[in-house]
Amino acid sequence: MLTQKVLRLQPREDFVLTPHIENLCRRAMTYLDAGYACHFRGSAGTGKTTLAMHVANQRGRPVIMMFGDEEIVTSDLVGREKGMVSTKVTDNFVRSVHKTQEVRRPQWVDSRLTTACKHGYTLVYDEFSRSRPEANNVLLAVLEERILPLPDTPGGAYMPVHPEFRAVFTSNPEDYAGVHKTQSALRDRMITIEVDYYDRDTEIAITQARAGADRAVAEKIVEMVRRIRADGASQQPTLRASVMIARILKQIGGERPFEDPLFMDACLDVLHPTPPAGRDGRWMVAQGAIRTAILGLR
Repeated sequence: MLTQKVLRLQPREDFVLTPHIENLCRRAMTYLDAGYACHFRGSAGTGKTTLAMHVANQRGRPVIMMFGDEEIVTSDLVGREKGMVSTKVTDNFVRSVHKTQEVRRPQWVDSRLTTACKHGYTLVYDEFSRSRPEANNVLLAVLEERILPLPDTPGGAYMPVHPEFRAVFTSNPEDYAGVHKTQSALRDRMITIEVDYYDRDTEIAITQARAGADRAVAEKIVEMVRRIRADGASQQPTLRASVMIARILKQIGGERPFEDPLFMDACLDVLHPTPPAGRDGRWMVAQGAIRTAILGLR
């Protein structure tokens, strides 16, 4: 880490490269090398942030991270005047004359976007659509005209964007709670890669690497989660659920951990077939489908 804002990433030891993931990363790197912003969009748990960080690391440039939030305003991206700087000059060249001049001026403090644009860093803006659209409007000129407006400076100055600056965005679909509709002008300035559920082999490899599980165990858990996902009776469990269950199974240990009653309860807790608002008929169906899938592991 160079400062509190800048990261120098190291490859994750448990990052898995399969043909599916290599394809996503190769496409993203091609778009970034061509000078465009890249946007990974997909459901929660599909690995968008991990992909964004991996692609940013591949560029070999320092990384600035930002996280979308309802409370973010433009100054949180660009910067603001904060405090005052005072300069005092005392002139005593002539011994009989004592002259003092003091100048006070506002002190400008760069924020993350300005720092990235100034030095050519890679900006990773995670869940950018959770910020209000008006806060992100400053990105329009950055991505298209390659200039950064500084609206709070005297006269509304502009700063040219460093030629090595690139941006990687992630977001959930717009029907997710807390997600704002992205303005078409900003969406048109980035290339969107849809990140869906991975293929079976990729999910097994990631579960095995992240949980430190045996291949056979990872295969069983991934098959169970994919079966529940395809059944449609419950919420759509993601790859994250497979990793959680595999880690819990490893923690339980023993000769026959799949048969431990704690494992059944843990799977039901992780897969949560419905919010705990009520136990209607759909809840019972989902519970039954999950229990059947879990019993199939034994």
